[in-house]
Amino acid sequence: MCNSKLRALVFFLTISGFASAMTRSASGVSTPKAQPQGALNARVIRQVRHELVTLPYYGVFDWLQFEVRPDNTIVLRGQVIKPTTKSDAEARVKDVDGVSKVVNQIEVLPLSPQDDRLRRALYRKLYGNDSPLFRYAVQAIPSIHIIVKNGRATLKGVVATKGDGQLAYLRARGVPGLFEVKTELQIESEMPQ
Repeated sequence: MCNSKLRALVFFLTISGFASAMTRSASGVSTPKAQPQGALNARVIRQVRHELVTLPYYGVFDWLQFEVRPDNTIVLRGQVIKPTTKSDAEARVKDVDGVSKVVNQIEVLPLSPQDDRLRRALYRKLYGNDSPLFRYAVQAIPSIHIIVKNGRATLKGVVATKGDGQLAYLRARGVPGLFEVKTELQIESEMPQ
């Protein structure tokens, strides 16, 4: 798949969470102005996703996702390294036309020089020039997100093949100082269309 399609897919998954959850929540949306329920929900999802991916400090060390409830309440979830990313996400989503309420469950990761060192080491290990995963780093926001909390790392996002997912996990395991590495990477070909 070409880079632009992969990037669009990554943004969709990174920000919107699981498509099946959104599809289920779309069935009960009340709609003003006689728009079909699905059309309003799809528009709200698109606009919320756009607002989140264009946050100024959203990056590879953050993970955001959301859920649209039947009453057009948006539930924001994820982990971020800056408190301003959390508050900016809520402020932007509140302004989306059709959103009735925002529940902000985004976790701000604790300040830790050790975690910052591990983030940098993981980034270099996954995206360095000598890494076969370097191609994932050329996007505005790389598709493999690195979440580090208290010395434990979780890889989230989308990779093109199962082999890339395994390679990312193995390379992350090679970073000294980590207590644990988990992977929640999804394979592009196994995702719902």
